[in-house]
Amino acid sequence: MNNKGKLFRALGLSSVMATSMIFIAASSGASSSDTLAKGAPVTIGISLSLSGDFSADGQAYQQGYELWADSVNATGGLLGHKVKLDIVSDASSPTQVVTNYQDLISVKHVNLTFGPFSTLLTLPAAQAVNRYGFAMLEGAGGGPSVFQAGLKNVFDVTLPVSYDLAPFSKWLTTLPASTRPTTIAYVTSNDPFTQPVVDVAQKLIAGHGIKTVYNKVFPAEATDYTAIADAVAATKPQVVMLGSVDVPTVSAFMQAFEQAHFTPKVFVATAGPDQGQAFTSAVGIGNADGMMVPNSWYGSSPIASSRAMVAAYIKKDGGTKVCANPCTAASVNADIAEAYSVGEVMAQAVKATGGFNNADIIKYLHSGITLTSVQGAVKFNALGENLAQTAYTFQWQGAKFVEVNPTTDKGAVPVLFPKPAWTS
Repeated sequence: MNNKGKLFRALGLSSVMATSMIFIAASSGASSSDTLAKGAPVTIGISLSLSGDFSADGQAYQQGYELWADSVNATGGLLGHKVKLDIVSDASSPTQVVTNYQDLISVKHVNLTFGPFSTLLTLPAAQAVNRYGFAMLEGAGGGPSVFQAGLKNVFDVTLPVSYDLAPFSKWLTTLPASTRPTTIAYVTSNDPFTQPVVDVAQKLIAGHGIKTVYNKVFPAEATDYTAIADAVAATKPQVVMLGSVDVPTVSAFMQAFEQAHFTPKVFVATAGPDQGQAFTSAVGIGNADGMMVPNSWYGSSPIASSRAMVAAYIKKDGGTKVCANPCTAASVNADIAEAYSVGEVMAQAVKATGGFNNADIIKYLHSGITLTSVQGAVKFNALGENLAQTAYTFQWQGAKFVEVNPTTDKGAVPVLFPKPAWTS
């Protein structure tokens, strides 16, 4: 072996040793509560989209995580250690999210990690965190690609997205033939969250006498939706299913439809209308009327812990951030509940395992135990999916955000159908 080869081998060994030392250091920092001095905080590392495409959701997630931390710290923290959140921005970038979690674990030596926003960022984040043996609890990475990766460290506390619109599809296809819409348009962002939802719904609706008159996937990086929305309006579908990830996308389609003097009888979007005040402020209460969206939580949920969380949020953030006065349960962003649920589940895992050892937490969460959250029951399957919750469809009816299906659910109210015309 020449000197260059020896040097390469030596550098390679040094690199491996250095990587191992970083991994050991990071793992030891999160091994158990015994490694934390009395009175020392337990630090949770989080990367969020505080700017970029997902910034509205990222900022709402920050509020949810902080609201949970305030709640748990008010009762003494986790195992007597106050919770400290180390939140850094990934600017909605899949590359930056990896860098952030590597830095949080190997440089800042956080004890635990919570996930970012969106399936697009959750997959690379979970893969990065997995290399350090850390658990990643999250609430917004429910796309199939996250679970198909075969990771054992990722746990989504929210219902998987694929069948989000199953209750809606059942309602639509079981309407009496005399009133059932006969045409539908499918238009979705090329996003790992939206496409599975729309694809499954399309399969469920097929064969029930509802003709597809438009079906298009548009680039996720699109910023001008006018031409696409105009093309949809030109086919005059009675139902529009929009695969959206945020409020601006839905708002742009609504504005384009209004300008084209087109109002569908049914308009459902995969995300956006669930964002409470952020949505109604963007489109107006009148235009929001009749808009539908799937989710697993809503502000008026009867779950006791949810009611307490909503009250705490209104007291803390009402009128200052997302919620304009008067702040009501209906105006609370569903992202708040998703993020809050992540903290709740982690707290239960820490208490059950008696420490902050990530390997123990991962094993516990894979044990089949049923946990609780403001969104409802949480029970993870082998892939880290939570199949214990119920998929709902919600609708804006005036200033109220109400559950409309499953229609058999005792909390459901009749669907406002057809959707009222635009108000301006």
